[in-house]
Amino acid sequence: MTDDAPAPLPDSSETDPAAIAGAADAITARPLPAVSLRTSQRALVPALIHEDGPQASRRYLEFFAAQIRNPNTRTAYARAATRFFDWCQETAGVGELAQIEPIHVAAWIERRGTRVSAPTVKQELAALRKLFDWLVLGQVLPSSPAAFVRGPSHSVRIGSTPVLTVDQARVLLSSIPENTVSGQRDRALISLMIYSFARISAALALDVGDLFREQHRLNVRLAEKGGKRHLMPCHHTLDAHLVSYTAMAGLGRDPGAPLFQTITRDRRHLSGRRLNRTEAWYMVRRRARAAGIDTAVCNHTFRGTGITAYLEHPDAKLEEAQKMAAHSDPKTTRLYDRRSQAVTIDDVERIRI
Repeated sequence: MTDDAPAPLPDSSETDPAAIAGAADAITARPLPAVSLRTSQRALVPALIHEDGPQASRRYLEFFAAQIRNPNTRTAYARAATRFFDWCQETAGVGELAQIEPIHVAAWIERRGTRVSAPTVKQELAALRKLFDWLVLGQVLPSSPAAFVRGPSHSVRIGSTPVLTVDQARVLLSSIPENTVSGQRDRALISLMIYSFARISAALALDVGDLFREQHRLNVRLAEKGGKRHLMPCHHTLDAHLVSYTAMAGLGRDPGAPLFQTITRDRRHLSGRRLNRTEAWYMVRRRARAAGIDTAVCNHTFRGTGITAYLEHPDAKLEEAQKMAAHSDPKTTRLYDRRSQAVTIDDVERIRI
């Protein structure tokens, strides 16, 4: 396996972009436009939905095509729906879609709560609520069995994403070799997430043309959640890393080319194919291990590291961090403010036993 080649995902695969359209065409003669849908490796339409007839099947597919615009949310919601309907049929003994009752949804949520975290359970319940509301609106069901089912309580004051200290981040960046195009790419991507607070999806969606100079400083144009375009001036370190990477990779000639690409088998050139999130995850884990960092890093670690490092500065302002991170709610930004939560080694050593 090459450095950029991901292992198979445990329970999902990228379907052909026309798969959802093909499934709809098989139900009715009226075609749907192609929409990419990541779901389980089984049928796109769960058996309970399919057996209820063409209207239910088409309405199910339309929910993911028309209502869920974010591809990552579409993936998560499709998995949740598939798991729930399979459980209803295989374990709960539900034979028809109309037989699903609130007790089934509640039992499913209770069961999932013993296997996954509370935020995951709340997300899966939200998926079922929206899906059933859509089926009710399309007159597939008379009422939603998920409407009044309560999810688990969950309150968060501090984020759970592992972040690096300033020293660890410096060690990681300095450990990445500068004499290869893959090293330049990896250093530039990690620097981008740290210094611009970019989400991994926004970073990987960048094209070369999204980098531009204004007032003698390199700027980056990020596509954030909800279709927002977010402009961030580059930190001088990030500026240097991006310039060095694009020069070595020869990316300046094509503004429409993906900024971060996979590497060819000879490890010397970019392939032209955009790097995906799974490949980026393997890369950051490998680079962290090589740097001797034992923190369980993930793609989101570097966004969290940058925000936390900024908030630790004595002149930092939460509202400015919120603006730079493109957070719509300051509560989200506050999850990274760990200054008052820190327990020092000196405090721990005062326990005299």
